Amino acid sequence: MTLGVEHRPGPAEGPGSRTGVPAPLPAPGPAIELRGISKAFGPVQANKDIDLTVARGSIHGIVGENGAGKSTLMSILYGFYRPDAGTIRIGGREIAITDSQTAIRAGIGMVFQHFKLVPNFTVLENVILGAEDGPWLRRSLSRARGELQRLAADYDLQVDPDRPVETLSVGHQQRVEILKALYRQAEILILDEPTGVLTPAEADHLFRILGGLRDQGKTIVLITHKLREIMDITDTVSVMRRGEIVATMPTRDTSPEKLAEAMVGRKVLLDSGKTPAAPGPAVLDLRGLRMVDKDGVERLRGIDLTLRAGEILGLAGVSGNGQSALLEILGGYPEPGARVEGSLTLNGRPLPLTRTDAGARRDAGVGHIPEDRQAEGLIMDFAAWENTAFGYHDRARYGRGWLMDTGAMRAEAAAWMEQFDVRPRDPDLASRNFSGGNQQKLVVAREIENDPAVLLIGQPTRGVDIGAIEFIHRRIIALRDAGRAILLVSVELDEIMQLSDRIAVMFDGRIMGERLPGQTDAGELGLLMAGCDPATTRPQDGIPPEAAAPDRPAGQPSDAGPASPSPSKGII
Repeated sequence: MTLGVEHRPGPAEGPGSRTGVPAPLPAPGPAIELRGISKAFGPVQANKDIDLTVARGSIHGIVGENGAGKSTLMSILYGFYRPDAGTIRIGGREIAITDSQTAIRAGIGMVFQHFKLVPNFTVLENVILGAEDGPWLRRSLSRARGELQRLAADYDLQVDPDRPVETLSVGHQQRVEILKALYRQAEILILDEPTGVLTPAEADHLFRILGGLRDQGKTIVLITHKLREIMDITDTVSVMRRGEIVATMPTRDTSPEKLAEAMVGRKVLLDSGKTPAAPGPAVLDLRGLRMVDKDGVERLRGIDLTLRAGEILGLAGVSGNGQSALLEILGGYPEPGARVEGSLTLNGRPLPLTRTDAGARRDAGVGHIPEDRQAEGLIMDFAAWENTAFGYHDRARYGRGWLMDTGAMRAEAAAWMEQFDVRPRDPDLASRNFSGGNQQKLVVAREIENDPAVLLIGQPTRGVDIGAIEFIHRRIIALRDAGRAILLVSVELDEIMQLSDRIAVMFDGRIMGERLPGQTDAGELGLLMAGCDPATTRPQDGIPPEAAAPDRPAGQPSDAGPASPSPSKGII
């Protein structure tokens, strides 16, 4: 069900205590002042004597490599961690933030990189969770519905309040997180890597929302490693390196090159330095791949692909158009209950498409960097050395039979961590205790260093900082130059254009077309990604609404989610 709303200007008109959380009192001066903040986890100094001032009604970016201490600092501000030293002032008033409830009462909200939502609850239920008026939920839900109407109109945060969160796209789930914070009367909103899981279009819409929040007096702290985002949306930027703030400046006075150098402490080449490919013979050949999932929905509709030695084939497309299913089948683990047909050969030798046997794929020479490093690439409770051996533990270098040489595994993990600059360099540390970018480096190291004939790569730099992106891109190119065949799937069109030797575009489970990077542009690829024929549609004509997402049966959500409704239609 959707709700009709009438726009009413000004977030200040909302009632302060109606949500069960008192509205913070406005105060003069900076929104946030941190002085001498330090935090250590054992021998690791995550934050060291940090001073930071954030102006009221501004968007303040914080950039830095993974492991630089950005998320730790914001977790201290939100009450997840207590600092070992230092003071915090909010609106000019010193406050001891001992937990997240204290932060919320101080007017601070946070949207995490990995959302904190209950999947089978509706949007409305997720928003009020923990901020109910009392034991009578019906009254809380009724009042919250009216408040969400106002917030949706004021801030362009349209989402259906009665839809279960698990049926929403990632971009719409993020809107729910922002609504949660605003419903609790947040005047300061912290966003941790907010576009790491968004398509470019969703990221642009998020920036419009953040600009509107700033224009109405909210203070935004944006944690990101994407320099385009910093330059496009922030007023001020602070750079963190190895737990310290090394620079703060107005965004207009800097550049991506200067920020990149400050982040990593050296000059960074923002160009991958890729030379023209010299493709060899076909290595992997896929013909007529079709897949119908357990619910009877056809996800792949006759895919034909050829991968050649010494080239990178980039697969572009909006998330949810079959790329994930394709990678899973090629990687040897099709969705349980799915019906798969077609043929696959590797160096002329047939490989099964229907049997779940990722180990057999690895034995045949197919490596796989999966899209979701935490769910598919790592066992989060295992140590780093266990995960770098994961899937290859039966190799002769790790021992024979039932006896595994764990010393050799640890030594190899330590060497790879040094080579791939994984921080901290502790092979015994549980994988869940590494930052997202360093988790990704562990997966990339494992798959590249095992020297596959074919490497399947899904979203290689999702949630990864600029220094790591440069490193990962160069390792991928080096693998290509060594004669390996690479299939690259990414929702980052810039990444596809930069790394690929050929580009195929997927829409609704089909290959819409194939292009050479030097003979196409983002406009043409964007039309193909939307299911349009560039020969009959010009980029400036826009995308027809019916082409914005693939057709789905009723009740079957697309990974990409529905197109954002117009505010005039009154959907929150």
